Amino acid sequence: MDKLSAATAHGLGPASSWVQRWSHLVARHGSVLDIACGQGRHMQWFAEQGHAVTGIDRSPDAIRAASRIGEAVLADIENASWPLMHRGHARQFDAVIVTNYLWRPLFEVMTQSVAPGGVLIYETFAQGHETVGKPSNPDFLLRPNELLTAFKSLHIVAFEDGFLDHPPRFVQRIAAVRLDLGEETQQTPARYTL
Repeated sequence: MDKLSAATAHGLGPASSWVQRWSHLVARHGSVLDIACGQGRHMQWFAEQGHAVTGIDRSPDAIRAASRIGEAVLADIENASWPLMHRGHARQFDAVIVTNYLWRPLFEVMTQSVAPGGVLIYETFAQGHETVGKPSNPDFLLRPNELLTAFKSLHIVAFEDGFLDHPPRFVQRIAAVRLDLGEETQQTPARYTL
């Protein structure tokens, strides 16, 4: 693993190009949740754009680093209940960001965490990646078109499923908007700039 891919895997380095590309869909000064935030590279990206940021991770070291950027929540989101609750419901954000992380039981809470009019930007490893590196366990690799199925209740703005170089990796990624009631009934469609 080269230095850039090692840094990215640990939540360091620049923000993902996918996250950067679709960050214009996030409401100006909107709230952003970074799930499995690592040391906060995406929190940093959004904070620099003027957003209030929250990160969640199970690593105390990562949370210590991320707490310098915004709200940082230490939690084992795979083995405990979802910690970001408000009045019995998942706390909502204008954007939910997930990169290099897959825990399928969280798909529903991820959807619930996207506020009406908010965006989900998700990118992680896909089947085929086992031929070029870690993770290689199929439990941590998306099946073909899996993000489309998992987030079918959202309006899909962009989706990719393929191979990238530098570093070599198989990825699947999605940018999707949770329509609010006004958008669902209006006759003029919303314009999501590509």
